[in-house]
Amino acid sequence: MRTIIAGGHGQIALRLAALMGKDAVGLVRNPDHVADVEAAGGSAIVCDLEHASVEEVTSLLAGADAAVFAAGAGPNSGAARKDTVDRGAAVLLAEACERAGVRRIVQISSMGAGSPPDLSRGEVWAAYITAKTAAEDDLRARDLAWTILRPGRLTNSDPTGSVLLEPSVPGGSVPRSDVAAVVAELLRSGAGVGDTLELISGPVPIHEACARYIH
Repeated sequence: MRTIIAGGHGQIALRLAALMGKDAVGLVRNPDHVADVEAAGGSAIVCDLEHASVEEVTSLLAGADAAVFAAGAGPNSGAARKDTVDRGAAVLLAEACERAGVRRIVQISSMGAGSPPDLSRGEVWAAYITAKTAAEDDLRARDLAWTILRPGRLTNSDPTGSVLLEPSVPGGSVPRSDVAAVVAELLRSGAGVGDTLELISGPVPIHEACARYIH
């Protein structure tokens, strides 16, 4: 399953490339990052989603079977880039999927999206949650086979292979490797179409957790 991954140099995306191999094609902003994606097992295309046109991204999606939005402005970015990346790039990818006829898309969002942001956490956090919420709303309105995945606090702990994947879960954390494994399983199985699912570590094996959402 040839899968275009927006944010191809991100930590989850690199782990996903390691699971999917050459089927994973990461879109990276920096040409220096191509080698890292290839070292993980995937392939890479240089494309800056903050400046690319929808026509350009549509052409890159030609022949793809699925897309994953795994991009993010990063923890050191300001409120403006939360909008241009976490919302704008997500909307761009979804629009390009529609134009290219790529129906399957998994959008990695965040716990907290879909609710008013906690203003006590600061302007940048509020902008981040606002951007993620807007990206989710845009995707739900499209005629695509979408899944929205909201992980909890991300860690670099070793994968456990077991999770809690539900429409609503308590606050918690999850290893990035398990997030990547869930995305890979959602793509492989076709589970989760039309679902918004929250994800933390838990007791259910990943394949079983995803299989509950095969419609």
